[in-house]
Order: sequence, then C-alpha cells, then structure tokens
Amino acid sequence: MKNILTQFSRIFVGLLFIISGLIKLNDPVGFSFKLEEYFSEGVLNLPFLIPYALAIAVFIVIFEAVLGVMLLVGFKTRFTVWSLLLMIVFFTFLTFYSAYFNKVTDCGCFGDALKLTPWESFTKDVVLLFFILILFLNQVLIRPLFSKKITNVIVVSSIGLCAFMGYWVLNHLPLKDFRAYAVGTNIQKGMEIPEGAEPAVVEMIFIYKVNGVDQEFKADDLGKLPEGAVFVDRIDKVISKGYEPPIHDFSMELDGSDYKDELLAEPKLLMFVAYDLGSSEKEGMQQLEKLHQEAVAKGYKVIGMTASDQNLIAKAKKENNLTFDFYFCDGTTLKTIERANPSIVVLNNGTIVQKLHYKDSDDLKL
Repeated sequence: MKNILTQFSRIFVGLLFIISGLIKLNDPVGFSFKLEEYFSEGVLNLPFLIPYALAIAVFIVIFEAVLGVMLLVGFKTRFTVWSLLLMIVFFTFLTFYSAYFNKVTDCGCFGDALKLTPWESFTKDVVLLFFILILFLNQVLIRPLFSKKITNVIVVSSIGLCAFMGYWVLNHLPLKDFRAYAVGTNIQKGMEIPEGAEPAVVEMIFIYKVNGVDQEFKADDLGKLPEGAVFVDRIDKVISKGYEPPIHDFSMELDGSDYKDELLAEPKLLMFVAYDLGSSEKEGMQQLEKLHQEAVAKGYKVIGMTASDQNLIAKAKKENNLTFDFYFCDGTTLKTIERANPSIVVLNNGTIVQKLHYKDSDDLKL
C-alpha cells in the first residue's frame, strides 16, 4: 500500500510540475510580471529584485519542469525531493500570504491558461505539499526507471529543450496564446457583458478627517457628518465582483478622448504596442517608421499604443523619427495584448488577425 501511494504521488507531482512549468515557460515574460507584483513594496517589499524578475522567472519555470522530469525518471532522489519540498513550502507560504491579505489576486501558477483565485492557489499548494511529504518520507521507494546513463541523458536533454523553448518564446511569441487578446479575438465582443449577467455591487466609502483623525462614512451617513469634518478621499469597496468580461480596461485615448469605437471600426488598423517607451527595445523602435510607411501605402490606419506619458512619447518620436500618433491605454492591458516592447498587432474591424514580436517584422502580412 505504501509503495502504491508513493508511486502515485511520484507520477501526480511529477506530471503537475512538468505541466505547470511548461505552461509558464510558454510565456516567461508574463510570469515575470507576476513576480514583479510579488516583489513590489505592497506585497513582499523586495523592490531590488524587480530588475531581475525575468531572469528569476526563466530559472524558476525551467527548474520546475526539469524537477518533474527528474522525479519521474528517479534522478538523484534526495536532491530532487528536497528541492520539491523547499519549493512547495515557499510557494504555499506565498499563496497563503496573498490569499489572507488579498495582495495578489492570481498567483500565475498556470499562467493565463488557468486562472485560480488566491484561496484556490493555496489549496492546490496544500494538496501538493501533502503528496510531496509522502515522497519525502518514502524516498527509498523512488528508484530510477532506467540505467544511470539513460537517466542522465533524459535529464540533460530536458534542460536543453526547456532552455531552447525559453529562448524561442522570449525572442518570438508564446507557442500557445492563452490571453484574452489571442489572434481571432474580436475586441468589441470581448468587452460585452451578456444579458442577465450578475452586476458588480460596489459600496462607496467616504473618508473625512474629524478632529484630526480619518474616519470612514457610508453614503447614507453623509447628512450626519460631524461639524468641521474635512473630505479626504473616496474608496469604492467591492462587495461582490459580478461578471467581468474577458477584455476590460481597454482604451485608445488621445488628448483626453477615447477613440476606441472609431478605431476598432477600421477595416485596416496597424498598432505598434509599446507599453513602456522608457524601456522599449531600441532595435524594435527603429523599425516602426519604415513599417508605418509601408502600411499607409497599403491603406492602413497606423497608431502607437502606450502607457507612457507625453514626455516619453515626444522623446521616442524624436529619437526614432516616428510620424504616427501614440494613443494611451492602461499598461497592464498593453502587457496582456503583447509581451514584446514594442510589438505589432494587425486588426480588421476590431478582430485581431496578426500579432508579431518586433524581431519577426519580416513576417508582417499587409
């Protein structure tokens, strides 16, 4: 019975680590964004790690997938099981901290392929911890499946293949796009709320300073404010989230006006997405004006999309001789649309028909 439970745990944990690792390795930039959330001052308060988030993300996801392979083939059992235990203990603490204090709403455990709530993420880690403890207590029952030479070849090959996959997706596109802005998606339809969908319930909380102390008041209490109360802030407290469409917070703002309805109606729209012009790749930015002129010659409307301010926009346009306008959109939304900075997106009446990393600009079909 003990051996059966151990071997089941071995297969279950090994496969789950491989699947979880490969899903995140498919989009390591997206996982690095999630790590940046964890490293931020409001969560773990480790801002000095933010510049290294991508390197850490790539290492973690490759190590996670390879650990799954090592467990399945029985490679260096003691090292493998100890590594699994330390990793799951750390992530169990992290997901509990996020869930209890409501810090990060999605752990990113399975990338964009499967969204888990904070408590679902914690529960998943507790289940994994249970099975890894079984492996830890029964290490003697985890025997290699093949000879030492074949086992070494399998592990080294898995490291090489994972490293190549990471290199490929970082320089091109995810092999599988699980995001809300995948090719074939119509943005307008993605923003629609179905009839009868449960609306969000939001309670407005008003903060007033009373005798030097900040106090909270509900909307119904505003007529009974103490004398001398001074308004400080208003907070929208979400009572129930309600239905949230796959695409939200999408805008195309220029000079304070949102032009998304007009632009998404364009039969030929080419967008250059550069969520942060301050850190955009120079090699990519230098290609944009040439692509702009080629697209205009074929009847396309060409715009830039960024979350940067006007000073950075002006600087980028001057340095790269750009003659198209940049429209504003939320940075998180732009990072979700495409990971490269800059990247190329082609739309037809609001439907995404092509997405490209700037290094693949030669494959642009106009």
